[in-house]
Amino acid sequence: MTTTSPSSTPEPLLDLPRLVSGIRWRRRFWVSLGLLGLLVGAVLAVLAPPPPTAVARLLIVHEEESSDSGQMDTDVALLETTRIAAAALQRINAAERPEDFLKSYEGEGLTGNVLELTVSGSSDRDAVVRARALAEAFIADHLQRTEDTANAEARALLDRRARVEAELAGVDDVRRAELTAQLQELGQRAEEARTSSPRVAAGTQIADGPRAVTESPLMTGVMNIAVGVVLGLGAGLGLAAVASVVQDRPVLRRDIAAHLGASVIAQLPAPRRGPTRLWRRSRGVAERQRIAATLARIIRDDPGTVSLLELGCPRTAAALALDIAQDLAGDRPVVVVDDLPGQYLRKLSGQPERPFPIVDATGYDRPSPVPQERHIGVGSVGPGTAWTDLGRLGSGTLLVVRTGHAGTLWLHTVARQLADARIPVIGVVLVHPDPRDRSDGTLWDGLHTALRGRTAGVTAVHTAPASEEVPSRDERQVVGTPLATNTAAVVAPRAPGVPRAPRGAAVTLAVPGRRFDRGGAGGTSGTGEPPTGETPAVESSKPESVEVS
Repeated sequence: MTTTSPSSTPEPLLDLPRLVSGIRWRRRFWVSLGLLGLLVGAVLAVLAPPPPTAVARLLIVHEEESSDSGQMDTDVALLETTRIAAAALQRINAAERPEDFLKSYEGEGLTGNVLELTVSGSSDRDAVVRARALAEAFIADHLQRTEDTANAEARALLDRRARVEAELAGVDDVRRAELTAQLQELGQRAEEARTSSPRVAAGTQIADGPRAVTESPLMTGVMNIAVGVVLGLGAGLGLAAVASVVQDRPVLRRDIAAHLGASVIAQLPAPRRGPTRLWRRSRGVAERQRIAATLARIIRDDPGTVSLLELGCPRTAAALALDIAQDLAGDRPVVVVDDLPGQYLRKLSGQPERPFPIVDATGYDRPSPVPQERHIGVGSVGPGTAWTDLGRLGSGTLLVVRTGHAGTLWLHTVARQLADARIPVIGVVLVHPDPRDRSDGTLWDGLHTALRGRTAGVTAVHTAPASEEVPSRDERQVVGTPLATNTAAVVAPRAPGVPRAPRGAAVTLAVPGRRFDRGGAGGTSGTGEPPTGETPAVESSKPESVEVS
């Protein structure tokens, strides 16, 4: 048989518009995480305020001054040792473990000789006492280390001088003069080593005494809230981006239309939640009634029965079906067939009282088309659907799909099952679409089921006889590629009195004022008149036909 293959365009590794729309559509998720971070930050600011803190600054003098920060880094590292912590606790007679006290203070080198201590305590007074004890313990340790280093160096020089003096007794005059100069140098260096320790001791001191630092609770709360909001929004945006790529749930109109093989003909906002539904309820109802009136005009003159099949939005589909039935009830009797899980139609039918009956689909058999009565079936195409029973609800269907509810594979499943059941899809009504979606949800094939074909009064004649073999699923669609049309196995309805065209004959679509021929050897002029003379060839924009074995 001959099928139409869609134009093959390479899929990008990362579709940025699709990713952005997926993140934007999940805005409730990441905004909720941002609000959660805000609440956590506010709660931490109230329940876990910062402890009382004291600050002190020390002036540290080293034996050999250097312009780099290496010496100050060494002092900070020595400050955060258990030896300094134990010495500070011993000064205030505290029974706290040095390891625990280490967690309550920190040091920071401001310059090469200035060290700032930040100590926390149970109260302002306790923090000040602990800061002073820590400063004194560090200064004492620094001076002791400096003195020990100077004494060790002086002793080494004196021992060396003694060895030189012992060697001086048994040398000649030339060697004696050299050793005497060496003795004088060693004595001078030993004296300098002794005097360096007092210089360090005189210079090292507490430059700024410990004082309590009072932090504003308001500023602390603002900082905690800001950090919580940033972390919450970051985590939410990251998870939303990952979900948009991994879950593969179409959000754009063009993707949903392509995977379902039917055009998007209308869209409805999602039902309002929370306090906003109190003042925006009337706006949503008016929009739904306007869409229902449009759909009622589309299906009013259809000789067959029509069904509404929902995917992810049963309440909206039930309300839309009742509005359509309400509009059609003014022309002829209407019967609504309820095959929707959850009894949504029963709950909504009494608000207000409806002038038409609602029949349970259990035991219901589709009647013969009766001009005096209109049957509207309402069902679902979610997981667990009895696909073979959908034909009882209507010979044609309107799909009511919630954006982002189903994945690509399930949309393909819905399209294939409807094609197997020979149920043409009139169009798709999107619920909760992305308000910034500017993609085109119209498919430019399948004119006999498209919305523009119905409103323009198009009569389509199928080229294949009823005995033509129906293609298999694998021939009609390969999973992972968008469906070209939902009507691969659907025979278009013929107008009464119009004979079926033989195999290979031209198909004529009769539109008021225009005439189009498909499949024959002849052409058209596009104005309804037969072509005169030689008609220049026009390159077709439709994809080429491929023979499927």
